[in-house]
Amino acid sequence: MGLENDCPYIIGRGRRGKLNLITDVPGVKVGHVTVSNGYINTGVTAVLPHGGNLFKEKVPAGCAIINGFGKTVGLMQVNEIGTIETPIILTNTLSVGIASSGLIRYMLERNPEIGVSTGTVNPIVAECNDGPLSDLRGLHIKEEYVYEAIENAGTVFEEGCVGGGTGMRTMGIKAGIGSSSRIVELEGKEYTLGCLVQSNFGAFGDLVIGGDPVGQRIADAKNDAKKDRGSIIIILATDIPMSDRQLRRVSMRAAAGIGRMGGYYSNGSGDIAIAFSTANRIPHEPAGCFINSTQILDDYIDPVFKMAAEAVEEAITSALWHAETMKGRDGNVVRSLRDYLGDIEPEKLGLDKKENEKTVPQKKE
Repeated sequence: MGLENDCPYIIGRGRRGKLNLITDVPGVKVGHVTVSNGYINTGVTAVLPHGGNLFKEKVPAGCAIINGFGKTVGLMQVNEIGTIETPIILTNTLSVGIASSGLIRYMLERNPEIGVSTGTVNPIVAECNDGPLSDLRGLHIKEEYVYEAIENAGTVFEEGCVGGGTGMRTMGIKAGIGSSSRIVELEGKEYTLGCLVQSNFGAFGDLVIGGDPVGQRIADAKNDAKKDRGSIIIILATDIPMSDRQLRRVSMRAAAGIGRMGGYYSNGSGDIAIAFSTANRIPHEPAGCFINSTQILDDYIDPVFKMAAEAVEEAITSALWHAETMKGRDGNVVRSLRDYLGDIEPEKLGLDKKENEKTVPQKKE
């Protein structure tokens, strides 16, 4: 688990950022708290759009409810007002309430005017179900874990079985937190688009990586198939100047990345994408009635859409690659992608062909 594992799959043609992580977008930070002791495998992941006071300096944002079987907090206001004013917290399904309380307390301590001389605060918390591998009913997440995840946040972070991704699986294979980034060039200037996923969706056997139906060969080898279950939370960040309307459009393109992996937004899946831009800040206490900001013209937005889909596809792949086999609640075992690949003859996986570009490692430095 972690940054040391090289993924043999190259996704798309876009140029990656320095770390190939969402934190390649300047100012963005990510932190985890992991709780893993066999019967309990859960945690909290915090995504910070910038390192300052988000309540006082909000960022424009939008979201897409690709399939709404989920228990998120705060997205209604994000799509109505078009801003984010707290860190984004990812955890398990039954811990959304305690995570929201922890995030609210964190913001209240740092902004004594909230609820007194100004309005309230809109916490953003999203979730996936880690029940098969964790004691979900035990409600093991604590408010202080939210504090710790925010305080732990930095530009380099682990992927796989960490934080809110600890007990997650994708296509019946161990997964968790994954990330990626892409460079977008506009008018001769380089911008960055980054992605982080909490990946927990899909049916065993459906996995496709870079157009290669890996899951089908794994399922054939194991003579196994399972029903689609779970969810995915996708966070997209960019330093491209964009309006909240445009960010909603970007978040919708996350669906393309899910589809490329073999997902189809099943009945019981909560497929949610949130996108924000760090290019413009919206002050909580403006100097006047108007604010100056810039945004990309819609006629030039297609490269952003394309890189968003590609970044989501690679972030999911990275979540799978960096995760380790886990034995959890009631002895349930979910095997890692690397374990499955090790059990199957290389020629059946298409990984031994020199001409296959997916054999070239793409290291997360």
